[in-house]
Amino acid sequence: MSDRIMGGVGLLLAAFFIWQATLIKESFISDPVGPKIFPIIIGLLVGISSLAILLKPDDEPEWPDFSRLFEVGLTVVVMIAYAYALPIAGFVVSTAVAAGYLSWRLGTPPIKAVIAGIVISVGIFVIFNLILGLSLARGPWGF
Repeated sequence: MSDRIMGGVGLLLAAFFIWQATLIKESFISDPVGPKIFPIIIGLLVGISSLAILLKPDDEPEWPDFSRLFEVGLTVVVMIAYAYALPIAGFVVSTAVAAGYLSWRLGTPPIKAVIAGIVISVGIFVIFNLILGLSLARGPWGF
């Protein structure tokens, strides 16, 4: 039953997402594809996935105990804090902290999780900012 509910919610979310994407105003200076196509593609993928869940649900799931649900909730809080920290601390620092925490919660020993967070953060920064030239949030240290 919970899969069908999730599939229905996903379909509603996909429809809302696609509708909102169609409301994006296009500038007279834009690429041929425009800013609407990528969100519409994401909405279609969410819709197709939700439809698959709705039409072919799994057996009734076994829900985790409260401590696991609390851990998932804490991870959501970390991701929200990450979004708020990006413009203040910058991409590299915020991503290093978030990736380090997530690595640790996925089972990496603490020291290795810190190293993983730093490597992930710097690696993404190098690829997206330095190689591809995309703009990422700059913190007080300029990165």
